[in-house]
Amino acid sequence: MLIFDAHLDLALNGVDWNRDLRQTVADIRSQERLLRMPELGRGNGTVSFPELSRAEVRVGIATVLARQEQSIDHSFGYTTPEACYAIASAHLAYYQAMTKGGWMRPITHREDLTDHFRNMLEPDSEKPFGYILSMECADAVLDPDNIFEWYEKGLRAIGLTHYGANRYGGGTRSEVGLSLEAIPLLKNIEQLEMVLDLTHLSDVAFWQVADRFSGRVIASHQNARKFCDWQRQFSDPQIQLVIDRGGVIGMPMDAIMLQPGWVYGVTKPEVTLERVVDNIDHVCQLAGNCRHVGIGSDLDGGFGTEQTPCDLDTITDLQRLPELLATRGYSDLDVQAVMYGNWIRFFEEALPKQPSSLMKHNGHGHRLPPGERREDVRTSNVVRMG
Repeated sequence: MLIFDAHLDLALNGVDWNRDLRQTVADIRSQERLLRMPELGRGNGTVSFPELSRAEVRVGIATVLARQEQSIDHSFGYTTPEACYAIASAHLAYYQAMTKGGWMRPITHREDLTDHFRNMLEPDSEKPFGYILSMECADAVLDPDNIFEWYEKGLRAIGLTHYGANRYGGGTRSEVGLSLEAIPLLKNIEQLEMVLDLTHLSDVAFWQVADRFSGRVIASHQNARKFCDWQRQFSDPQIQLVIDRGGVIGMPMDAIMLQPGWVYGVTKPEVTLERVVDNIDHVCQLAGNCRHVGIGSDLDGGFGTEQTPCDLDTITDLQRLPELLATRGYSDLDVQAVMYGNWIRFFEEALPKQPSSLMKHNGHGHRLPPGERREDVRTSNVVRMG
């Protein structure tokens, strides 16, 4: 079955981890084990372009990610916004290079998505991975008006925070709310009609965003707190807000978000893909339908099989989910909605139309054509084309 994966940190792997994602997962693992790389996740990767093809993951969201950390002894971040901007720009350059090589295809307008989806239905294993560009953590946005530059570069979705607090507000494991700079940034995101990713917001910041942002929202990789009770997951009221706003919630495969009591670098995976299905079913029961949940695997998002469900070896194992859902009584149409249909429908509505005239410029960047607003189209679980 076709899969839309709403969260893949491909550039993080290609640039920061220096992996050649054109190779097979087996070859990447062998090289890293031979070099005896000490970081968790090395030698245990699950994603590469050939593996995406085998997994039928033909379209999704690819991130640029650069987190600012104040500590000199940082493990994942950079010390200045300018450095974050440079790294995120490098991630974008990686996607541009992969596009030139035929491995990827950027999707910036709804017509791109419609065309790519039609191509996916044709039997050809060599098709490029179609990606919508998202920014995980807004540290690479130098100031609120800098978002217009990123939009011009193809950015169509953004999350404000990651772990801890940053210049725009509180993230995971933080009790901080939004900063003053976040208010004009949210206004600019809404004016551009970009999608706001609520993943990684602190509880305080989440509800402040809910009060201040009326545009389209998603949670690209977010499980339910019901099954793993700490702040990285959403409470039922948070899930309900995404549902009420017409958003979609992507289910990640990170065991730290599935298995209670996880201790990083110590705990071993015991949870299986059945727990992912538990999360999917929970969202569907809250919504009363199957329209608001999808896949956002987060595979190789800084971890490997040492931190995935114990019955997942590579991203191809996502193909086990349809059978597990069917066992729970989900129909073929409902399974298709979860695996790809809901995300396709959402972005066919949320992405801008291909502009037919020059964009209006006001000194800060480019806006959508004057007077253009997206219609609010409601469809069934079946994907709408055109």
